[in-house]
Amino acid sequence: MSKGHSTKAVLIAGPTASGKSALALELALATGGVVINADSMQVYRDLHIITARPTRAEEARAPHRLYGHVDAAVNFSAGAWVSDAAKALAEAQAQGQMPIFIGGTGLYFKALTAGLSVVSPIPAEVREGVRARLEQNGVEALHAELARRDPRAAERLNLRDRSRIARALEVVEATGRSLLDWHHEGQPPLLPKDSFRAVFLAPERDELYARIDARFDAMLGAGALKEVERLAARGLDPLLPAMKAHGVPALVRHLRGELGLEEAARVGRADTRHYAKRQFTWFRHQLPEFEWVKPVEARGWLAAAANAARDPG
Repeated sequence: MSKGHSTKAVLIAGPTASGKSALALELALATGGVVINADSMQVYRDLHIITARPTRAEEARAPHRLYGHVDAAVNFSAGAWVSDAAKALAEAQAQGQMPIFIGGTGLYFKALTAGLSVVSPIPAEVREGVRARLEQNGVEALHAELARRDPRAAERLNLRDRSRIARALEVVEATGRSLLDWHHEGQPPLLPKDSFRAVFLAPERDELYARIDARFDAMLGAGALKEVERLAARGLDPLLPAMKAHGVPALVRHLRGELGLEEAARVGRADTRHYAKRQFTWFRHQLPEFEWVKPVEARGWLAAAANAARDPG
């Protein structure tokens, strides 16, 4: 796609294992576009196999951005992704390439199309103190503390959600304000309302779950356990996002001798299926501008997007 053509963005979302990456690559090849990652786990360079990132051969066929560019020791946030995505978007627009955002992280797409709340930086001593209390006293005690200090946020959080409970508590402790209040202020969207087309791939659940199970087994066959072993050897904080990628906690438990490999794989597959279910719910309620399409119909949808790019008028 040469300069002067429309650079209207295309957003391809969907649950894990729904075939998004292959479709994004097809569209990039058809339009001369650039594939920009919108998956919160595929940003980590330590997690290539276990997150089903595009292969190096696939990345060589078309430009790919924001894949594997973050170290697992980094607590990468949606705000950091927006900053990186803004640069990738500007680069694509400057070169007259169609930006193709693809992934399954709903918050990234929400930030892209609706903006993002901005929270003041949390001092390291506050974060470390909250995490120390979490490890020492457990998640129930931390949730009880949050309920005393920010009952509105506590009411919205699952009692077992260690990460979000810790996050909400550190925000109120550092800023004196609820995380919910911060959500009303923030950055404008990177993509204005009429500057993109958005699709959500919606496979039948049974078909999707079978794909998830088969892909998890294939990842194990491709070396996912060795990949997780290298990550575990770094001794990183278990609350870091990379340490909670689907399949990683169960495989770490296997490496510690707590689970057999088949049991760890069963847990990993089940965790991934549960995540896919949450993705359906999140996109349905949070991003109504996405058009839901069955995978069998997706190529037709993308062909229309490609034609619109070639003939924006």
